[in-house]
Formats: sequence, structure tokens, C-alpha cells
Amino acid sequence: MNFGVGSIGGKDSMSGTFEDLDVPPTLVSFAVTTAKTQDIVSPELKKSGHKLVWLAPEYDENHLPDTASLLKLFDKVFALLNSGKAFSCYTPGMGGIAEAVMKTAFGNGFGFAFDSALTLEKIFGYAYGSFLLETEEDIEGAVTVGTVTEDGCFSFNGETVCAKELLGIYEDKLESVYSCNITNKGTKAETFSYTATERKAPAVLTAKPKVLIPAFPGTNCEFDSAKAVADAGAEPEIVVINNLSAQGIGRSVEAFGEKLKSAQMIFIPGGFSGGDEPDGSGKFITAFFRNAQIKDGVTDLLDNRDGLMCGICNGFQALIKLGLVPFGKIIDTDENCPTLTFNTISRHQSRIVRTRIASNKSPWLSLMNVGDIVNVPISHGEGRFLASEETIRSLAENGQIATQYVDFDGNASCDIHFNPNDSMYAIEGITSPDGRVFGKMGHSERIGAGLYKNVPGEYDIRMFQAAVKYFKG
Repeated sequence: MNFGVGSIGGKDSMSGTFEDLDVPPTLVSFAVTTAKTQDIVSPELKKSGHKLVWLAPEYDENHLPDTASLLKLFDKVFALLNSGKAFSCYTPGMGGIAEAVMKTAFGNGFGFAFDSALTLEKIFGYAYGSFLLETEEDIEGAVTVGTVTEDGCFSFNGETVCAKELLGIYEDKLESVYSCNITNKGTKAETFSYTATERKAPAVLTAKPKVLIPAFPGTNCEFDSAKAVADAGAEPEIVVINNLSAQGIGRSVEAFGEKLKSAQMIFIPGGFSGGDEPDGSGKFITAFFRNAQIKDGVTDLLDNRDGLMCGICNGFQALIKLGLVPFGKIIDTDENCPTLTFNTISRHQSRIVRTRIASNKSPWLSLMNVGDIVNVPISHGEGRFLASEETIRSLAENGQIATQYVDFDGNASCDIHFNPNDSMYAIEGITSPDGRVFGKMGHSERIGAGLYKNVPGEYDIRMFQAAVKYFKG
């Protein structure tokens, strides 16, 4: 209230309690703001030798920040961030300065030497509303906390503890109930390579190909996908699939089927179509594409008009259930076909992973070289690729294993930190036999200037540009 701004939401502790009050009385409020991406400063420590300083407001008898003092502090920190003098910024939580230093050091594997003038009471005390800034110079009114070190250890008053040991303790606290460091079941992670020597061009060239993007109930990536398509020089059209009634579905089938006649590509975006029900993802999309009119239209696009098709995440799940990958046509799949199932960790995974181009046979990957490493965000609960050994060998020999999850050395990996869903042979994406149908788990459409600032790497797989080039010739 004293800030003169409204909360965007809140949570009271009595929610869900009936008759008896069995939780402490609590009110949680939160707010959000916006800023230009070039002004954003991430929290992880950046460089050995930098200082870490502490800027705090005045506190009252309840250890709460004084409002006027806090507002002045906000202005000061904002100015420091915009001046470029702060390389990282973080605000302490329940564990005070000590916890904040630990978390910011973990990010890039640094150590930290605390200033000898600090006491345990100071670094572990509550410091709500304060800020830790990483800087090269002294800042007026700031308390020096210490220095960033290269050795990966934390030192305080002559005592030293290894950061790796602390990280293990930190991550192990809830490991028994919320596992993060499980051992993947996969043991094989061969790194595949297949370089295409020639590619077939479409019979009819098109300067600005049209891309149909079906938006099913639960789809949530259609706008990102449309933007990526448009940025590449193609013409996207989002087609909303209405399932409010049988008539609505019928009209959607008619509309999509008619639009498909003049389209060159179909792109099935990610999301949770139909709420990933019943018992698994992509089934609503699969049912839609098995409709006779849609199936005939897809067959015509692929077999007679040399069209392209791609599915990401939920779209990939549908493509594999339809048989479009790896077989290149809609078929009745069975237990012997490749599939995507639940992550070994038994829950949703959302992170940035490293992928390697294993084959550039597909027109979607024609602008990439085999061995190129591309970072990509993932967000899914069912991304674990499974297939028989015989099938995987066949896919590899035919150049249909398009992308694999890899470690920092560029090698396919079964480590959960690199292959978070435990896919066999670390497979992230596959194609149809001729490469014109491409399915992958990573959201290659979710890229743009200002994103992922503190995770270095290449993010543009140039698949949309490659698809447009395919039709332009």
C-alpha cells in the first residue's frame, strides 16, 4: 500500500481448510514489472576477482524495511544496473546473505571469499529488501561482502568448504521426495552422423510458401510458431480447431481440409492438446488427422505436391502416433513402432538443452552442418523416445535420426542433465525416410533477441528459413 502499487495476486493460508485452522495465518502478495531486455542483469556471478557488495534499506523494530528508505534503495540499484556497473544482482531470501552468495556462485561454478569484517550473524541474518551487486569498484553506502574466486570454494574466517560439497547438500535435501539427480535407464548414447549428398527439390517452386498451423484445444505455441514462420519469409495461417460440438469439429475439418489444398506446409505446434487426455499426449491431434478428409489432404500434400510437415513437442507426439515419422505416411501404428512416452523422472521437464545435428538429410535442416550444436528450450512430460534396436539402426543408416541430446563435449549422452527425458540413444528428433516430415521435442520456434541472455550458445537451427528455401529453389 505504501508503494502506491497494486498486487497482481495473492494467496491466503486458509484456502482449502475446512472448519479447523491448521496452518499459520499467512498472506502472500506478489507483483511484477517490465523492463528492456538490454537492462536486465542476471543473478549468477560472472567473473573471478569481482567484488560483491550489499546495499540494504533501513529496518524497523520488526526487521521489516522502512518504506521510504526502500524506495530510495530501489532507485539507487536501478541506476547502478542501468549504468553497467553491476554485473550481477540478487536479493537475499530466508537464508540471508550467505544463502544468496551460495546460489549466485553455483551458477558458473565460482567460489567466494567472505570479507573478514563480517560475522555469522550478519551473513545469516534476515536481509529482506536488500541487494547483492557484483562490481569492479566500490559503491558509496555499500558493505563489502567479499570477492569472487576461481577455486570453487567458500571461505569464511579461515574455514573453507568446497562449493561442490555444498551443492550436493543443497540438492539432496528433498531428493528422496522430489528426485532431480536420478540415473537414467539408458546406457547407450552413440553419436550418429549422416551427411546428405543430394536433396530432391519440389516440382513447383513458390516464392512465399503458405504454412497451416492448427491450433487445438490446449495448444499454446501457435503464435510463437506463426512468428517464426513469418520471420523466415513464409505465410503462416493459424487454423483454430473448434471442439465445442460435433458440428464445430465438422466445420473445422472442412475448413482445414479446404485450406490444405493451397498450402505447402503443415506445422503442428506444441502444447497440451486435449489436456493430454485420455492417458497420454497428442491423441486429440491424432484423431483429427486420421479423419478421412484430412488424411487424404496430408497424403496429397506429401505424395503429390512435395510438401513439408513438422511437429514440435505435442506436434511431434502426434506425428509419431500417426506414423508420419518415421514412416512418412499415416498408418495404423502398433507396439513395434517407435513411440514417445513419459520422462523417466516421472514429471514435466523445462530447461535448455544442447542438441547436435546428427543428419542434414531433411529439407528442414539443409542450412545446418552435421555436428553443429544448437541450444533449445524444452517443456514436456512425455519426450522419452523409445524404439527397438533394429529400428534405431535402420533410422541411423537412412539418416532419419536428425538431432540428439549432447553433453558439453558434443557427445550424445544418457545423463539426465543433458538428456532430461532419457531418450534412447539420446534422440531428440527424427524424420520421415525422405526427410520432408520432421518431428522434434525442443521448441526451436522459441527464440528471439534478448532471450536466454545468461545461457550462452547458438539457438537458431534455421529450420524455418531452410523450409522456405526449399520452396524457393
